[in-house]
Amino acid sequence: MTHTIHLKAPSNWINDPNGFIYYKGLYHLFYQHFPYEPRWGRMHWGHAVSKDLVHWEHQKIALFPSKYDDRSGCYSGSAVEYQGKLYLYYTGMNYLEENPEDINLCYNNHSAAAQMMVTSEDGFRIDNIRDKRRVIPPIEDPEVGDKKDTRDPKVWRGKDGWYMVLGSRTPDHQGKLLIYRSRDLENWEFVNSAGKDRSWGTMWECPDYFQVGGQGILMMSPMGILDGGVNAPNQSVWALADFHEETCSMEIGDSYYFFDHGLDLYAPQSTLDQEGRRIITAWARMPEPVGDSQSGWSGMFCVPRVVEVKEGHVYFRPHPYVKRAFTRKLESPRQAGEEGYRVELDLEDGDWIDIGGYVISRQGKKIRTDRTKVYPEGRGYGTAFETPPLREGFHVDIYVDPNLIEVYANDGEYVISNVVYGLGKEIRANRDREIEVLGV
Repeated sequence: MTHTIHLKAPSNWINDPNGFIYYKGLYHLFYQHFPYEPRWGRMHWGHAVSKDLVHWEHQKIALFPSKYDDRSGCYSGSAVEYQGKLYLYYTGMNYLEENPEDINLCYNNHSAAAQMMVTSEDGFRIDNIRDKRRVIPPIEDPEVGDKKDTRDPKVWRGKDGWYMVLGSRTPDHQGKLLIYRSRDLENWEFVNSAGKDRSWGTMWECPDYFQVGGQGILMMSPMGILDGGVNAPNQSVWALADFHEETCSMEIGDSYYFFDHGLDLYAPQSTLDQEGRRIITAWARMPEPVGDSQSGWSGMFCVPRVVEVKEGHVYFRPHPYVKRAFTRKLESPRQAGEEGYRVELDLEDGDWIDIGGYVISRQGKKIRTDRTKVYPEGRGYGTAFETPPLREGFHVDIYVDPNLIEVYANDGEYVISNVVYGLGKEIRANRDREIEVLGV
């Protein structure tokens, strides 16, 4: 099965991107996958590859539960290359108490998390039985980390060794990072931790540290930073940060900022593209499957974005490969295929554009979106969103998929991405203007 532009679930359920890497001439994107129904369950790793970040082809399941430590699921993780070999790191989950009515779910939140490793010579063949090994056992000291809520290893190479960051929490439910070091990618030593105050969430999922232009950036998905009213309480954020190898310590800036102001994207993960640019993608959370609850699909990823830093602000720009893919002029959105279409325009104050029931507008210095007409009612997610005040103009670059719309303001100064359902095929605007529609 192949997908163009947006990588979607091959069937049933997907969530977090995992093991995102350019390896031996291909982009590999693994992902959390429950292959039996379009709902969350006992996690496997699905796998897709691409030559150009535009056309994706699903592969067979890469990781499945096979060891005591991962018998209840292969949770999120990352990938690195060393001496021509692919190393995959992930969290193995063991439900110490299973739900007797559904063994794919934990009972009484009684579980243990271990950090696991497996390798591959070509990126495709993975021996789930003989090659998996545990590299960090479940944490027993609550002052170090939480036994069940320590997960999502992100590994990178430093000057003097390899480093791993894990998301965890304190005994009083405050998010923190655990930092490990290794000389050989197999033996890992706990060296430090980092955290902030309670306003930064109760547990930190999917941490990712990297540098762009010499500036350190921490991406993560803290739990409980919003009130859980009209928007999901768990959100993805970025913060400026600096990691010091000499002391294995991380300084995290005073403020965090949303990765995407549509508040649907979660668990972003980055890698380097073929040209050495830092790129990132994330899971678009969907409140209900496309199709029915038995045979439909749920979950997709935003287009890969290039991460850049300008005057202390992080931009997330649509990858140039994706942008260049839209070259075919369409008379209307009705001519677009499942890969969707692209619209680009400037907005004056008070302008709005209605894309099949999804409304994008400018009000003062902010871009706003409203998906009320193309979103299920009463599902606990918001329907109206806005950017912070813009500084560089009011240009929007809009990528329209039948189930995900991404609105880039000023080439990534801010982004609003929203999941939609039942999108119409017409475009309307508040005034007469020529709107160019581009397809793939």
